[in-house]
Amino acid sequence: MPDHLHSILAFPGEPGMATVIKNWKKYVAGKHGVDWQRDFFDHRLRDHHEVDEKTNYILMNPVRKGLCERAEDWVWIYRPNDGPPSLLG
Repeated sequence: MPDHLHSILAFPGEPGMATVIKNWKKYVAGKHGVDWQRDFFDHRLRDHHEVDEKTNYILMNPVRKGLCERAEDWVWIYRPNDGPPSLLG
């Protein structure tokens, strides 16, 4: 999405999600000049049904916004099994 980010991530107990997100946003802001909003919104996914639901929501978001016709056409997606993202690799 051009104005925000969706992701499904897992975090270790230490240093924890808030610290990891804060440090990542600081790195991206410094390297790429992104002006992030102050906090973030998280939602715990408790089972595979919730993971599937949120994954489908994320994949369909650019289609709902009219940025592509099909979810498969959106190039700004990375899945760990895909290997390194082409723009970063």
